[in-house]
Amino acid sequence: MSLSISGKTAIVTGAAHGIGLAIARHFADRGANVMFADIDEAKLVDEVGDEAANDGKLRYFSGDLCQKLTLANLLSATIDAFDRVDILVNAARGFATVDPLCTDEAVLEAMLRQNMMAGLRLSQMTAKRMIAQAEKDDRRGQQIGSIINISSIAACRTQPELMAFSIACAAQDQATRSLALALAPQGIRVNSVALGSVMSASMQTVLKDNSDWRDAIARGTPMGRIGAAHELVEAVQFLASDGAGFMTGQILTIDGGRALVDAVPIPVF
Repeated sequence: MSLSISGKTAIVTGAAHGIGLAIARHFADRGANVMFADIDEAKLVDEVGDEAANDGKLRYFSGDLCQKLTLANLLSATIDAFDRVDILVNAARGFATVDPLCTDEAVLEAMLRQNMMAGLRLSQMTAKRMIAQAEKDDRRGQQIGSIINISSIAACRTQPELMAFSIACAAQDQATRSLALALAPQGIRVNSVALGSVMSASMQTVLKDNSDWRDAIARGTPMGRIGAAHELVEAVQFLASDGAGFMTGQILTIDGGRALVDAVPIPVF
């Protein structure tokens, strides 16, 4: 089984911080051409600016990925830099807590826009490019691309303060399944990684204001701790590789056993 992604071109969103950055760096270390994409240009420059200037296999793109034009420009920049795209990882995510009735519609709309619509739109655009590449290379009917969404077990957990986030993650999971079915005949696989409590940029921010949550989250996780970003990158590589060639429409859970236990009043990020 080959897990190699060497020589392939990947777009990774949310790549300036936390989970997205860990995935993008892992892909680059494994020989892939990588476009690091994020809204935070200063952090992108800080993290990969020098490498992008000196390494032909690494580039970065900054912009608001909730905007259609920005997504189109991201794809164009990737093609200009590497001439193709083989892998898309939608790792950019937003997080917010709400009142139990989720009366602030703006928060729900923001969660849907950031966690579902942005990734869906970029997936649609990228899939069209992958199909065009296959037609040009006469590779119709073969495996031509992989799309991976980073989701959360919050999609199937019920915690009132996470209503907006949970709804957006559930919508993203359904988009994963629907796109997988639509794109399977074209040779494009679409899967998702559903995370439990992994130390993401959003979790770091929340724990600064709620330090007592750290121990509570650990107690609510069977493995007794918060996960680290580096513990999921190999799974994402697997989904991106030919080793997962017969796998599509799946939600792969990485949560330290969190989804196996009864619901606890501790947010999932």
